[in-house]
Amino acid sequence: MSTVTDSAATPTASTPTTPDDRVPAPRGRRAHTRRRHGAGFWAVAFAFLAVMAFATVPAPLYVLYQARDGFPTFTTTIVFAAYGVGVVGSLWLAGHLSDVHGRKPLILVSIALELVAAVLFLVWNDVSGLIVARFVTGLGIGTLTATATAHLGELRVRATGDPRSAKTASIAAGVVNLGGLSLGALIGGALAEFVGAPLLVPYAVFVVLLVVAFVAVLAAPETVDRPEERVPYRPQRVQAPAGKSAAFWAAGVAAFAALAVQGLFTSVAPTFLGTTFHVTDRLAAGATTFGVFAASALSQLVFARLSQRAQIRLGMVLLVGGLLVLAGAAVVLQVAGFIGGGVVAGAGVGLIFRAAIGSAGALAAPEQRGGVLATVFLIAYAGLTVPVVAVGAALLVLPTLPVLIGYVVLVSALTVVAGIRLAARA
Repeated sequence: MSTVTDSAATPTASTPTTPDDRVPAPRGRRAHTRRRHGAGFWAVAFAFLAVMAFATVPAPLYVLYQARDGFPTFTTTIVFAAYGVGVVGSLWLAGHLSDVHGRKPLILVSIALELVAAVLFLVWNDVSGLIVARFVTGLGIGTLTATATAHLGELRVRATGDPRSAKTASIAAGVVNLGGLSLGALIGGALAEFVGAPLLVPYAVFVVLLVVAFVAVLAAPETVDRPEERVPYRPQRVQAPAGKSAAFWAAGVAAFAALAVQGLFTSVAPTFLGTTFHVTDRLAAGATTFGVFAASALSQLVFARLSQRAQIRLGMVLLVGGLLVLAGAAVVLQVAGFIGGGVVAGAGVGLIFRAAIGSAGALAAPEQRGGVLATVFLIAYAGLTVPVVAVGAALLVLPTLPVLIGYVVLVSALTVVAGIRLAARA
């Protein structure tokens, strides 16, 4: 999702290679051919897709858990918040470590964490188990996002020998990230609707997919130099690159606002559909979340040829306009408008989020890119979590409609303010 350029070790089109077309290896790493790097790109992309899809599998299932155990909507937001806490905590503690220890180890750790979470969903699915499983899921996502984004760019440049191919990898990373989130919700809803044991089968399916992803990543080349001296550990610092504070924080706030929209549709939107519009079909709930995230992924492809400034401006219009349609539909109880507004807003999210991550990634030198990306993802995932928990708390004392409208107003204001500043620097 970021604009990734490669390190000095990366060959350009004019850099000579050995007769078997091997790419010069990072310090302390084994050399591989361009073809191997190309295959590694697709292996990491598949793993990225599988992990992100697993993250949204429970979204259409929360209504089932709620009906089975009788807990209120606020409990759903607590379960979702556990996921957000896991993501933010992981980004803070480990999101930057791939700059030192390599991309592959962190990606493999992420997949392993998702496998643990899938097993927890299968064997411990009361409320406390859901909270723990979602927390572990978040740990894996936080470890993965910045690492896989950087790794895809580096693998693509090494496979092609052309630093300009990093832009293609940036688009691919954005599509895989948001596309995976969309597919997970759709798969979860479809399996819950048409297959027996709806609270077990979706997770069993992803156990298999995650194992395949783990094996595939094992064969991918590493792209990061081993340090010559031991690097002391410290958590990720939430700070902008030197001298680039304004540009960094504009990107961070834009990413926060964009994921606040996604948070709405992966947590309480299915509940809104059920309580306000009386839509209880599990596939419909999953398809709604799928539509929002799919629009986010698709918009990045459709508008890829536009300049970054034009993408940001269009993203602002789509995101704010879609949210206004969604809020209006909630007022007049029009379910098609609610879903349609969410899809339009989702298209805006894709453009704003990609621009934010790309702008932040471009501020950093290659050896610091993982850390900078981890920081902006940390800010973004705070947007995924904090507003949703606030919504859950507000629903304890306020009706659904004013809470939803307040959410729309807040996210729209953040989007406009950050988007204007981001576009001015594009």
